[in-house]
Amino acid sequence: MKTVSSALTLASLVGSALASAIYTLSESVRGEGFYDSFNFENITDPTHGRVTYVSRKTAERLNLTYATSDTFILRADDTTVLSANDSGRNSVRIRSNHQYTEHVVVFDIQHIPEGCGTWPAIWETKESDWPASGEIDILEGANNVVPNQATLHTGHNCSMPNNTLQSGTTMTTNCDASVAYNVGCAVKLTEDDNSFGPGFNRIGGGWYAMERTLHYIKVWFWERYDPTVPFDITSGAWIIDTANWGIPAANFPNNTECDIKSHFGSNNIIIDLTFCESCIVLEWSATLIPHIGGDWAGNAALYNASGCPSDCVSYVNNNPSAFTNAYFQISSMNIYE
Repeated sequence: MKTVSSALTLASLVGSALASAIYTLSESVRGEGFYDSFNFENITDPTHGRVTYVSRKTAERLNLTYATSDTFILRADDTTVLSANDSGRNSVRIRSNHQYTEHVVVFDIQHIPEGCGTWPAIWETKESDWPASGEIDILEGANNVVPNQATLHTGHNCSMPNNTLQSGTTMTTNCDASVAYNVGCAVKLTEDDNSFGPGFNRIGGGWYAMERTLHYIKVWFWERYDPTVPFDITSGAWIIDTANWGIPAANFPNNTECDIKSHFGSNNIIIDLTFCESCIVLEWSATLIPHIGGDWAGNAALYNASGCPSDCVSYVNNNPSAFTNAYFQISSMNIYE
């Protein structure tokens, strides 16, 4: 009996170990640390937005970014009326200094940009060879439309199943960026107005987390006062076990139609706020940089369906005060490997 009991105990331990997904904190970024961990991309917006991405020096001078010991703000200009000759509303796009493969990232976010014409995103990609190294959109949306949508964009031959092991709803299944105007394979979070836009901000935000392995990519969201938020998350623990985090909002598994290892390489983390443009990309090109933000947010049908006034470009040009709440307020970003 002792031998049987020992064998059962060992089997139980092995099973538990296999079920665990344990990671150790490798980087903790808080407040002013964002300046050290990210660089400012002073570039022409590759997603065709009505935006001018400024340098760190300009961003600090114009108060478009500022930080305390425990808060980092990234926002857009809310004072300038733009002319047709201006390149776009001043805003910020930052990219992590490090690249990541298998990892977990946890964002503690208090506020995200809101308003008609806005297109905020937190995502991962390698810009120089997009879409070969893939793209993971963790937090993304436009024109205050809820709920949040988690999306993958890849090279050819990658599709995801209509997954039931998630709380969100699968909207599209083909991740190939050359198909269907690069809509990607997308999962909408459950119909929760608090996962994006003004609803998210009214509750003081919450936590977004993404886990990437060779076997799956998962995204979780917890509201600020959700009693089920794992202690791993609220404490910023040194060691985490994602197996205890419950059913993810979005679950993209490795499968016979998409090998994650071959479709995702070393990626940077990008946080940006772009605005609309009236053009639509009708033909995919390998020279295009990912997630066609300005093209989507400014699409007339989508913009007007959101209940937004005028046309997107005119609205962004002429209503600077409308973007007073177009800002990220991020408490921390923890990376686990």
